[in-house]
Amino acid sequence: MLTSDENIKILSDFGLTANQAKVYVTIVHLGIASVGQISKISGVRREDVYRAMPKLEKLGLIERVLGTPTKIRAIPVDDALDILIKHEKDRASQKVSELATKKEEFLKNFKRNSVLLEEKSDSQFSLISEREAILSKASALVRSAKKEIDAISSRQKTSEFIFAFADLLKKAIKRGVKIRIITEMPEEEDHVPRIIDEQLSPGESLKLKYAEKLPTHCLMVDGKEMLVTTSTDARLAERPSLWTNSVSLIEPLQREFEDVWHTSVNRSSVKAENETEKVMRFIKQLKPSDHVIFVYETPEAKFNVLFNYLKYGLDNGEAALYVCSEATPGQIKNAMKNFGIDVGEREKTGALKILPYSDFYIIDGKFSITNTLDLWSKFYKEALRKGFKGLRVTGETACFFKYNMVKELVEYEKALHRTLEIPMIAICSYRVDRLNKVEDPINLYSELARAHGTVLFTGMDQSLGRMELRKG
Repeated sequence: MLTSDENIKILSDFGLTANQAKVYVTIVHLGIASVGQISKISGVRREDVYRAMPKLEKLGLIERVLGTPTKIRAIPVDDALDILIKHEKDRASQKVSELATKKEEFLKNFKRNSVLLEEKSDSQFSLISEREAILSKASALVRSAKKEIDAISSRQKTSEFIFAFADLLKKAIKRGVKIRIITEMPEEEDHVPRIIDEQLSPGESLKLKYAEKLPTHCLMVDGKEMLVTTSTDARLAERPSLWTNSVSLIEPLQREFEDVWHTSVNRSSVKAENETEKVMRFIKQLKPSDHVIFVYETPEAKFNVLFNYLKYGLDNGEAALYVCSEATPGQIKNAMKNFGIDVGEREKTGALKILPYSDFYIIDGKFSITNTLDLWSKFYKEALRKGFKGLRVTGETACFFKYNMVKELVEYEKALHRTLEIPMIAICSYRVDRLNKVEDPINLYSELARAHGTVLFTGMDQSLGRMELRKG
C-alpha cells in the first residue's frame, strides 16, 4: 500500500476524507490507473473508490482519460494542495459572511423583541478580571460617549490606551466629544504628545496635562459611567477593573479629577529635547544585560538610533555586532561610513562585525533559538579575548516576518531576555509597518514588550523612530 497514515492525516487537514485522500495519493503514485488498480493498491473498496471520485473531480484534483476501460489521472501534488487551500479559504469566507448576516438578523430580532428598561435609580457595580473583557468594556464606554471623556493614568497606560482605541477616539472627537487626559509628569522623554498627535490629530478636542501625583487610574464618560483599575503599576487591562454607574462613587472622583486638572501642568510647558539629546540620553543609560526593543518608521530613524548606539560603544572600547535583515551588509557598511564610523578600520581590528541574517538567524531556511544564543555567547567571548571591554549588538528582525516565523521570533525574544546570561547590550529592531501587517499587532507588540527589560518607543518621529525607556 503506497499511502502512509501520515500523508492521509495531512490531506484530511486539507478537507479530504480518508478514502478521498487514499484514492488521490494512489493515483499520483500510479500516474494513470483504472478503478480496479486504484482499489487494489489503495485498499479502498471498489464502490468506495467510485464514491470518492466525484468530489475529487469537482475539486479538479483528478480527471478521466477517455478509453476502455476508463482510467484516471491526478494533477501534481503542489497544484492539488494550492487548490485545496483555496477551497478552504473560500469555505471560511463564506462561513464568515453567513455569520455576519446572521449577526445582523439576530440583533434586529433581539432589539425588536426585547423590552429595554432603564432604571437610573439602581446603581450597578461589576468587577471585571479578564483582559479582553476589560478592553471590551472600555471600548463600549468610549463608543457611548456623547459629551466628554476624562482619563487619568500612567504614561505607559495612556500610550497603550491611545494605540488600542485610536479609531474609536477619533470617531468620538468627530462627534464633538471633548477628551481630557491627566498623566504623570515626564522625567525624561515626553513621548505621549507625539503619540496623541500621530494617532488622533486631535486639535483642541483633546487636552493633555501632567500631575506630580496621580490619585487613581480611571476612565470616566459623561459623568455617568466609570472604569477604575485596582492596580496602578500594571500595564493596560492586566489587572482587574471596577465598572460602575453609581453616581455616589462617580461624583467624588469627578470632583477629584477637576481639582487635579486645575493644578496640573499643560503639555506645552514641557521642554522638548533635540534629537541628539534624546538618543545620547538613552544610550548612556544602557548597561550590560539590557535587552531593548526598538520600533522605527524609516531607515533614517533606524540609522540615527542604532549607529549612535554602536558608535558610543566602539568609542568606549567595546566591540559591536550588526545582524542585517532588512538591508544588506554592503548597504549597512555604506550607511555607517556616511554616518562617520570608520568601518574598514573597525573591521580590521575585529571591533565591528556586520553579518547577514542567513549566517546568524535563519541558516539554510531554519531557525534555532539554541543555535542563535550560542552564537551570541561565541561572539561575546571572542570580543573579550581580543581585549574589548564588552559587546553591544543589534539585529534587524525583518527576516522573521519574511519567513512567517513571528511565533518563533516571540519565543526567541523571551528566551533571549530570560536565559541569555552574558552581560552584553542588545537592541532588537522592528519596522513599524511590519508589525502592523500581522493579524493582531497590539497583542504582538505587547508580547514583544513583555520579552524585553527595556522598551524603546516614541510616538511619531521621522528622525528617531519611537522611543521610551522602561526598566523591566
